[in-house]
Amino acid sequence: MESKTMISFSSENSKGDCPGSLSGDITKSRKGLIVLQEWWGMNEQIRNQALDLATKRNFITLVPDLYRGKCSDDREEAGHLMAGLDWMGAVKDIQGAAKYLISKGCAKVGVTGFCMGGALSLAAAALVPEISASAPFYGIPSPDLCDVTKITIPVQGHFAELDNLVGFSSPKDAQELKRKCDAANVPLTLYIYEGVDHGFNHVGGPNYNEEFSTLALKRMSDFMSEHL
Repeated sequence: MESKTMISFSSENSKGDCPGSLSGDITKSRKGLIVLQEWWGMNEQIRNQALDLATKRNFITLVPDLYRGKCSDDREEAGHLMAGLDWMGAVKDIQGAAKYLISKGCAKVGVTGFCMGGALSLAAAALVPEISASAPFYGIPSPDLCDVTKITIPVQGHFAELDNLVGFSSPKDAQELKRKCDAANVPLTLYIYEGVDHGFNHVGGPNYNEEFSTLALKRMSDFMSEHL
């Protein structure tokens, strides 16, 4: 089984080099996949998910620690951590992660993420030229961060029917994202999962749904395998 190895890579973020969790065997795969954290931080749940993708789907995965060591399982504290995030700095961290994977032999690099990480995955699709495919889960970036109509790479979005985070990840927001992308000829495939809520992919979370999590991750993995 592959292991989770803590590494550090260069980033143009003003905070400097970014730590991260790396999984996979570069001698067996050239498909790089950046996996982005929820607002909780780079916890064991997201590291294990990236390890699982490396082990079962043969990706080289890298989880950048966007909070640089900070992590919480308390909603209020996690909200403060996300509110204090330099989002453009986080995009620079994603770019640094992509460059690191390419330097290690990955032919192409994709990005996926959840909640906050989902929004950043979509932002990276617009802003990071080293990214070849993006699969955001229930998160859409602010128009102040990026213009999604400028995306030219394939995107696969995953959202929840019962998500009530209006302005960020509700079905209405997902449909508006689809409308904008279709009008701009952005190659977006959108999935909205019936009967589940925000965070349905978070193992151990209150809204976790094993059936739809398994389906969504298979779709995402197949999508990345096709484009990387």
